[in-house]
Amino acid sequence: MTMEKMTKILLTENEMPRQWYNIMADMPNKPMPPLNPATGKPVGPEELSLIFPMELIRQEVSTGRYIDIPDEVAHLYHTYRPSPLFRARSLEKALGTRSRIYYKYEGGNYSGSHKANTAIPQAYYNKQEGVRRITTETGAGQWGSAMSFACNHFGLELLVFMVRVSYNHKPGRKLMMNAYNARVVPSPSTMTTAGRKILDKDPDSPGSLGIAISEAMEIATQDPYTKYALGSVLNHVILHQTIIGQEAMIQLEKAGDYPDVVIGCFGGGSNFSGIAFPFLRENLINGKKTRLVAVEPASCPKLTKGEFTYDFGDQSGMTPLLPMYTLGHNFMPDKIHAGGLRYHGAGVLVSQLRKDGFIEAKAKFQRECFEGAILFARAEGILPAPESSYAIAGALDEARRADLEGVSKTILFNLSGHGHFDITAYEKFFEGNLPDHEATPEEINQSLQNSAIPMIG
Repeated sequence: MTMEKMTKILLTENEMPRQWYNIMADMPNKPMPPLNPATGKPVGPEELSLIFPMELIRQEVSTGRYIDIPDEVAHLYHTYRPSPLFRARSLEKALGTRSRIYYKYEGGNYSGSHKANTAIPQAYYNKQEGVRRITTETGAGQWGSAMSFACNHFGLELLVFMVRVSYNHKPGRKLMMNAYNARVVPSPSTMTTAGRKILDKDPDSPGSLGIAISEAMEIATQDPYTKYALGSVLNHVILHQTIIGQEAMIQLEKAGDYPDVVIGCFGGGSNFSGIAFPFLRENLINGKKTRLVAVEPASCPKLTKGEFTYDFGDQSGMTPLLPMYTLGHNFMPDKIHAGGLRYHGAGVLVSQLRKDGFIEAKAKFQRECFEGAILFARAEGILPAPESSYAIAGALDEARRADLEGVSKTILFNLSGHGHFDITAYEKFFEGNLPDHEATPEEINQSLQNSAIPMIG
């Protein structure tokens, strides 16, 4: 296929936003507080300080609309930001659609994904407060890759618990983290009490993000010079990602356009929120009508089939109780290749906004998403990460629906990472060996029952 003339919308270094946007300031209903599971009372900063530096705790609870980006963080951002916005003309031609499709490409930095946007400030704030080592989890390895470089840059040690199924599927990611001076351990592991308990029950456990979080937090709480870092879900993580949507808004203004719908894939909420929340602000404050759509796996459908309740963010119950859409913290997702989307719960901010009807959600099967990823790669020349394929499938749905309705829409999605380390997943797709899985109501109900919190229930 001959590629159409590419429309690439760039910003200068001086046009990069110097503040993160905090949706908390403009939410009609603020989310309920995290709770201490032992007392049922709201968790205070002193409790969170055991695992997070104080500046990130302040950002976690802030209701200020904008938070300044430190100069040292902005300097590192400028090695890859502002990131480009593309008009997907070749994809439009391949579809034969009358709609305009744009994508914000976050795969052009050292980590190959949007995760660098929060890894850099998290490492920076930890270094500022005298932390020597960070522990974290990673699903597909994108977050671990991002945090590895950031920690090495600021002189911090990093221990990464990588979900075992992804550790086995994606050895390249593990090696990349090693190259950036991180230690990587497959999770569940024998290194922690949480990991050993899982392995005693199931020696072949594929692992999950919930288990890896438990292991990373367990290690962090044992050493006053070690803190924990999370790559999604939490308010401060989502805050840092809003630079994506803020840049996209400026770029679309340069193009003389504005989106009817904004789409992101959904695991815990960071890349969807990063692209969507600045546009949601315009809906809430200025009366815009942009639809915001989160696309999640049918095998891990917390926004579409989960329950809104208090639940733990990890499997072992080490985190505070969070008000979220959840499948239950004991839920074991199917072994899909979008490892970054295999998380049982949704972030607190997204959950409240979903509950209040400000965002939409849909679930997709992985084969359909890979079909969309191949169509996109052949048209636009970028091989997407499996996680990003869900956003692509959502964008294709919107374009096809608009054509059936006889209208033209402006569609924006977040292409949050490249698929250079995911070749084995594409190999399975081409071999016809990529199974679909849908979490059944029975599986979800059983998980929710097994995960019930007596104090809350």
